[in-house]
Amino acid sequence: MVLTGCNQCIKYMLFFFNFIFWLAGGVILGIALWLRHDAQTSNLLMLQFEGTQAPGTFYISVYVLIAVGAVMMFVGFLGCYGAIQESQCLLGTFFTCLVILFACEVAAGIWGFINRETISTELISFYDAAYMKAVDPVDSPTRQAAAKVLGVFHDTLECCGKGDDNQLFLSVQASLCPGRPIDPLVSQSCHTKLRDLFTEKLHVIGLAALVIAVIMVFEMIFTMVLCCAVRNAAPAY
Repeated sequence: MVLTGCNQCIKYMLFFFNFIFWLAGGVILGIALWLRHDAQTSNLLMLQFEGTQAPGTFYISVYVLIAVGAVMMFVGFLGCYGAIQESQCLLGTFFTCLVILFACEVAAGIWGFINRETISTELISFYDAAYMKAVDPVDSPTRQAAAKVLGVFHDTLECCGKGDDNQLFLSVQASLCPGRPIDPLVSQSCHTKLRDLFTEKLHVIGLAALVIAVIMVFEMIFTMVLCCAVRNAAPAY
């Protein structure tokens, strides 16, 4: 069947939104891959200390984002094809996928909001464990390994210490933060830098999710309207 008038306009608007949705899926996939291979996060999250890997909760979020981006591209293509073909079956499948994807995004958003401090808190705990070993006055292989871990943190984040450092740390500060001038007026706390680093990246994820959610709402509305139009335009037998 061929839709006419207002329904024809809705058909092409749905195609347009689905094309934007498909592009947005590509953007989300690109952002996720950038977050996965970003030098700062990779340097920190690949660290090991005393057989313990740096907490990888952040990567769980990134892998979910990669999956969402890939599914969005598939669903967007399905919606574009269904709109052009005026197929009730394809449009119904697309609408079902869209609802499931929207529900998953809402659930992921709630989980992310509840655990928004978890990523930085876990890495801060990992940093503090190495910090305690690095300031040990007795030289040992563990202390040397801890100093190397702190060196990666300090170089990557351009920080030094926790901000409330004790005398033991101050006595070895020059070796743990070589070539880094310590200005008491400028925050050098690695705790602060870690929170800022992941807060900034989570804001990027949150903004992307919000834009996608708005597009999804419009798509669901247009899809329902177009499905009704296709059904009404179908010849009666």
